[in-house]
Parts: sequence; structure tokens; C-alpha cells
Amino acid sequence: MMTSKKTQLEQHQHTLKNCTQCTNMIRPVITGNAVMSSIMLIGQAPGIHEGEVQKPFGWTAGKTLFKWFESIGLAETEFRQNIYMTAVCRCFPGKNKQGGDRVPSKQEVQQCSHWLNREFILLKPALVIPVGKLAISQYIKVNKLNEVIGSIHQVQHQDICCDFIPLPHPSGASTWHRTEPGKTLLTKALKLVQQHPAWQQSIK
Repeated sequence: MMTSKKTQLEQHQHTLKNCTQCTNMIRPVITGNAVMSSIMLIGQAPGIHEGEVQKPFGWTAGKTLFKWFESIGLAETEFRQNIYMTAVCRCFPGKNKQGGDRVPSKQEVQQCSHWLNREFILLKPALVIPVGKLAISQYIKVNKLNEVIGSIHQVQHQDICCDFIPLPHPSGASTWHRTEPGKTLLTKALKLVQQHPAWQQSIK
């Protein structure tokens, strides 16, 4: 008997949670719920507190992110139950010398990419929401956020054609989404998400 896609996704996450490939990353591996969704949200990497709560965007930045999504129809609980949440890297990278979160190395991103590629194959998303420059730049050329946020991008990945609607990172350390033109571009991007057929289906 063929294994269902839902079971395959659950098995994928089980294997992923045992990954120890990146020696400089700080476990645990963080994953969202095993939701068979036509929408995929891609973050950058867990923060220091996500390991405590065992879920992506589980701390301060998440509160801002879920306020954005609540404004277009999905509160946090419903979002986590209906949208597949993933990330470029799944473990906390640690801190940099300045005290902020370390940006994962190209090697770490590459080593983690096969997990994300597998999720694309299993879910075949119609809509992808990359959050933050690291996540956006894996699929769309980014010089400045102003050039990519506020519009829909058609991207083909793993032979799957998807609509990408990028969002800025909701970090409290960033002023981009709280000042112009970022504030207006964020509102425009969220409107595009709200109008997308996959989002409309999720909020029914």
C-alpha cells in the first residue's frame, strides 16, 4: 500500500529532528506542524528562545509576524494549523560577536537545503511566503528589500511553479517594516497574500 503524503511528511520531520550535520548549530531542530498545506512559510533560522517553546516564530518576532497575519484573516493558532512553517536552517545558529544572531554560513544553508527541497516535493505549494532576506535570497535575487517586497514573483523550484510573496523579517531590531517605504510595501505584500487563492482557501 502506498504511504500517504501526510505520513511521508511526518516521517520526513521525524528524520529531520535527528539531524546533527552542522556542528556549529545549536540543537534542537525546530519544525512546524506536519500540515499538508498549499502554502509554505519559509523563515531564516530559529532564535535562541525557539528551542524552549519548540516551535518556529515562537518568541518576540513571532508576535509581530502573527499580528500581520491576523490582520488578513488568520490568527496564530489557525495559522499554525493551516500553513506549513519551515526555514532555511532548522537549528539556532548561535550569537555573533556583536550580540545578534549569527547568520548561517553558506555551507550550513547548503547542508540544510535538502530538507527544504523534500518539503517542496511533498507539498507542491501554490504560495510560498519567504520571511527575511536570507530566506528570500535563496529563490529571488535581492539587492534591496524595497525591490522585492510588495509584489508577486513566479519561481520554479524542484520542478514546481509557485507564487512567492516575500515579507520582511519581523525582528524588533529591524526598522525596515516600521518606516517608509517599508511600511507601505509590507501592507501591499500582505494584501497580495490575502488576495491569493491559496490563502482564501485556508481561511474558509
